[in-house]
Amino acid sequence: MNSQQAASTETAGSTPGLTLSCGYGTDRGLRRELNEDSFIASDPVFAVADGMGGHEAGEVASGMCVRALAQLPQLATGERTATASQVQHYLDVADESIRAATGSRAGTTLAGVVVVEQMGIPYWLVLNIGDSRTYRLNQGRLTQVSVDHSEVQELVDTGEITAEQATVHPRRHVVTRALGAGDETEADYWLLPVEEGDRMMVCSDGLNGEISDEQMFDILSTVADPQEAVDQLIQAALRSGGRDNITVIVVDARNVVNGDVLSTTAQKTVAAAEDEDTLPRPVVIAEAAAQEAASGGAPAGERAAGQGSGGDTAGKDFAAGTRPAGSGDAAHGLS
Repeated sequence: MNSQQAASTETAGSTPGLTLSCGYGTDRGLRRELNEDSFIASDPVFAVADGMGGHEAGEVASGMCVRALAQLPQLATGERTATASQVQHYLDVADESIRAATGSRAGTTLAGVVVVEQMGIPYWLVLNIGDSRTYRLNQGRLTQVSVDHSEVQELVDTGEITAEQATVHPRRHVVTRALGAGDETEADYWLLPVEEGDRMMVCSDGLNGEISDEQMFDILSTVADPQEAVDQLIQAALRSGGRDNITVIVVDARNVVNGDVLSTTAQKTVAAAEDEDTLPRPVVIAEAAAQEAASGGAPAGERAAGQGSGGDTAGKDFAAGTRPAGSGDAAHGLS
């Protein structure tokens, strides 16, 4: 076992009544010599970065990314006043630092949530660049909020391949957007009102590439303690092969005081996220197990990489083909 884990933490922040509980952990996996994942799990920022580049470069890239996010002033004050434009500024800083340190030979994905407030109402500000993921368990339904920036996701979106075919496609590890490499470095953002009982999960693809959406749903919906849920998710991925680094954060929201909020569906740019509330496009991964049993198969709308692929995880690549060959490196957990 080479995991890095911590006990659950609870924070109250500045929203009256709102309490967050989180658990987190990372594991090198069973095939990789080193760990290129990094994460930050400290109210109001919960994010996972999956580095790519090999020979220490991936670890450097992901570490720079989370250290840049750690400079958000809200982490020092405990306030939940961050905006998408402010978060993007720190991502731009990370992008420039990674390029300078590695000569654009490395990069990193990033997925996560920042807890923010607007007019006293708490929101999940979900951000994504690359193919790490953010999921939401809400009222018995597990939904993938983030949309992968990957070649196979584009093929699924255009109808050229199915979600099931994407899990075994030879280009399934090629990302089309990353920090530190390529031309597109702006994250996508979603703004979701926090609801009572919400459970958010952020993970690197070492989790969703090994276990199915149903396995994730079963654990997230039945294991009450967020740290225990994290531990079980990581162990499930290891039992399924552990071919990549595995990092998971689970955040629970309780005592939520919320008003009536109207939202629309679609991911947004930084500017659009500042102007209106957004919800993910409606991709429900799993709900009651009875629904699946009644249909005789997996629920409709199941996400591509939620099906554990049987093949080896060869490592992530840039769409431009600039990633040098190499294995992972040591983990940088930041909390």
